[in-house]
Amino acid sequence: MDSYPAIEDHGLIGDLQTAALVTCDGTVDWFCAPRFDSPSIFAALLDKDKGGYFRIAPCDVRYVTKQLYLPGTPILITRFISADGVAEVMDFMPVTGERATDTHRLVRLVTMVRGSMRFKVECRPRFDYAREEHQLETHRHGYIFRSRSASLTFNPVDPVRHLIAERGDVRLENGDLVAYGTLNQGDTGGVVLETGDADPRIFSPEEVQGMFEWTRDYWRRWLERSRYTGRWREMVERSAITLKLMTYAPTGAMIAAPTAALPELVGGTRNWDYRYTWVRDTSFSVHALLGLGFTEEVSRYMDWLDERIREAGDLQDPLKIMYRVDGSSDLHEETLDHLEGYRGSRPVRIGNGAADQVQLDIHGEALYAMHLADEQGIRVSHQVWKSTVRLVDWLCRHWDQADAGIWESRHHPRNYTFGRVMSWVALDRAVRLATRTGRPGDITSWSDQRNRIYNQVMERGYDRGRGTFVQAYDESVLDAALLAMPAVGFVTPSDPLWQSTLAAIERELVSDSLVHRYDPVHSPDGLPGHEGTFNMCTFWYVEALARSGRLDDARLTFEKMFTFSNHLGLYAEEIASTGEQIGNYPQAFSHLSLINSALTLNDLLDAEADAHRRR
Repeated sequence: MDSYPAIEDHGLIGDLQTAALVTCDGTVDWFCAPRFDSPSIFAALLDKDKGGYFRIAPCDVRYVTKQLYLPGTPILITRFISADGVAEVMDFMPVTGERATDTHRLVRLVTMVRGSMRFKVECRPRFDYAREEHQLETHRHGYIFRSRSASLTFNPVDPVRHLIAERGDVRLENGDLVAYGTLNQGDTGGVVLETGDADPRIFSPEEVQGMFEWTRDYWRRWLERSRYTGRWREMVERSAITLKLMTYAPTGAMIAAPTAALPELVGGTRNWDYRYTWVRDTSFSVHALLGLGFTEEVSRYMDWLDERIREAGDLQDPLKIMYRVDGSSDLHEETLDHLEGYRGSRPVRIGNGAADQVQLDIHGEALYAMHLADEQGIRVSHQVWKSTVRLVDWLCRHWDQADAGIWESRHHPRNYTFGRVMSWVALDRAVRLATRTGRPGDITSWSDQRNRIYNQVMERGYDRGRGTFVQAYDESVLDAALLAMPAVGFVTPSDPLWQSTLAAIERELVSDSLVHRYDPVHSPDGLPGHEGTFNMCTFWYVEALARSGRLDDARLTFEKMFTFSNHLGLYAEEIASTGEQIGNYPQAFSHLSLINSALTLNDLLDAEADAHRRR
């Protein structure tokens, strides 16, 4: 690779156990296997020279590229358009099912639509984040790249000559494979990459066509379960597919993003590994998924969350803020000093040291999800409820302490207002659950502690001099996390205390409708440098505006956000001052908050329209 593509110049494909990123020029530059959080096989996204990649693209011709998804699916089509012809590369991963497996297939098919083109195929894997050497084995029907801990099989699609021609057009370069082939109008060629220890073979066109049709039909059948018929349906459905792509089918856990170490500021140090399941993120997705009608996905996630609650409750410990997709919690953070990072953004981190932080708010998100699921008939077992009671009792004893906060500050702990608000949510939803279901719990104590939290937030979380709720007690800094207060029911949208807070956030954290999380200059988080605006916070702002009755402002802000998505409707974590997407990509929090904003805004716009009609 000659240079780094923009983060947004990628499409996402996946098989519900792992995923890959494909650039607009036909390069797979990020792929980990056999799971989302496994070591990488291709990681040129983090080091263009050392990371490894798999590229299929025309050579010796000038062309432009266009990219789109096959409607209703995550099957990616990259189009190469030149005066000599038009070709399409179709990339997809057949869904693997709910049993964890080491075998994953990445299918790349090339079709010559018009004219003819000569193609160059480069397969340059670098196993274990480019830390392991590998050998290339030549077999009668294909090739195997083999390292100490993993292997990758290169299987041609028949007729082989259509893409990689004859053996004389294949070069082996220090363990890498480079091949050339010319396609004429109507020709189709391809490659099936396969992880695990499979022998190379030539795939027939009929077998590959079968994989394509099965994958296409699986996703379209899944999407048909959505009951959303409101405004912005295309964006909402693309976000739903993206969230599903980031869900690990064997457990139902959703990762925050399929990438690691993509910077929040190009050249900066805020480069984290997001290939894990945050209790906060996935719990907030419950509202989005239920709103679209995907109850099965919610049920699977709640099973996963129930196990985490049982583990914490049985040990009388708080929930951890994040876990691996299998529920394990060893997320040791390390830096990969041999990789230069995306556009020189170092350090490159894998693992996540924030996993051991205490963040009080996650108990609120977990009980919020449990309460929503229970309303839809997705109820916890007796054993899980017993563990939930222990967890809530722990929170009653420990809510009044400093913590690391929602933004995972690596500075000193503080008394974050949002952490107290979500602790209130945890106790409030626990009381509601116990009352509605008749299950045992110390409702009197829970209610008393809930009321104490509420009064404390009103006394210490609200700066009467500034007229706003603030990020932390005894401080005057604002925090965009406060935008969630009306949505969780802590304040009513019309409350003057909230309205003055919303006005202050607009003055200090909103820039051209985009929202910063906080100002790190006035709220040190233990890290150098700045960051972009945070997409999730912008969508929270949309929802806050809508709930406050400012529907025109909410709609304009919402639709402005569409201009910051990429050509496929995908969002990273943040938007840079240049308008580029930055941070890990695509980001589950961005997409689930888009869905939640659409649900709220669409309902309120419908209600407004109904009111006008009745007049």
